[in-house]
Amino acid sequence: MYTPLSFLALLLGALVGSFLNVVILRLPDENASIVLPPSHCPHCQTRLHWYENIPVFSFLFLAGRCRSCRASISWQYPIVEATMALLSFALFQRFGVSLAFGFYFLFVAALLVVIFIDLKHQLIPDLISLPGIVIGFAVSFVNPFITWQDAALGFLIGGGLLYGIALGYYLLTKRVGMGGGDIKLLAMIGVFLGWQSLPFVVFSSSVLGSLVGVGTMIKQKKGGKTMIPYGPFLSVGALLYLFYRERILEMIVLWLRVA
Repeated sequence: MYTPLSFLALLLGALVGSFLNVVILRLPDENASIVLPPSHCPHCQTRLHWYENIPVFSFLFLAGRCRSCRASISWQYPIVEATMALLSFALFQRFGVSLAFGFYFLFVAALLVVIFIDLKHQLIPDLISLPGIVIGFAVSFVNPFITWQDAALGFLIGGGLLYGIALGYYLLTKRVGMGGGDIKLLAMIGVFLGWQSLPFVVFSSSVLGSLVGVGTMIKQKKGGKTMIPYGPFLSVGALLYLFYRERILEMIVLWLRVA
């Protein structure tokens, strides 16, 4: 249903996406604050005017360059803003005006931050996953889609599953193949989506990661030493499950019956 509220959902997502760009840029830096200083050009440090901070449109209006020093502006900024706007719109179409929209809005915003930080720094900040676990479990008591028991099992199985895989990989290869950030991220996903989501999230992220990994190995020519972040694939798997939960569960049940 397309209503004025749908437009507001798009606008809310775009505005929050603009803030997420600040989080993505500054959170990995232990000495930076996500509040101060106000938005500025990372090249010339010139403070941005309000009309230079309009999500997506300012980037297009400025032709992707700083108004003061003419340095290029990263495409990450409009991509994050547009993606969060579309995710917010999709959440509204799925949940409408509800508590579920609110806490899953926070969830997808956290996943979007994880995707971009992990891609650039191969790091998943604890400041995202650990509070996410606490918030996810707290809202499970009012979540109409999962129970608190589902959330608790999602935390235990999600964290334990990846820890077991990481430990097994290390014992076999004597190399660290998965970081603790991935483990905590899957625990957060399990808390928000329930333990039922974990088979699909792990399977889909493994398939996506393998496909990208093979391409990266060929491009970088490093063979088995090629390192790619796993967090973005876990996040994409979680987003797919969030928006296509019923269809995915139907396909799993059908597959089990055929098997």
